[in-house]
Amino acid sequence: MPVYRYKAKIEGKSCNLCKKGFEVLQNINDRPLENCPECGAEVIRIFSEFSIGFSKTDLDRRAREKGFHKLKKVDKGKYEKLY
Repeated sequence: MPVYRYKAKIEGKSCNLCKKGFEVLQNINDRPLENCPECGAEVIRIFSEFSIGFSKTDLDRRAREKGFHKLKKVDKGKYEKLY
């Protein structure tokens, strides 16, 4: 199950928990929280980056295997093929 992060919609009407933000373990099909579980203030879900489990070197290796090339800019309008 994913972990979702929530934060107070209006900081002036919030407690320390929702002012700083909190995380909730929820099923992907559950409705997003609308209120802070501690003070009842309105909260919004914060979207953040996540990892898909591939390192940069792994992605480069997989791209090479599929026939893609990586270029590096060396001058205005000139590129050097890295692989």
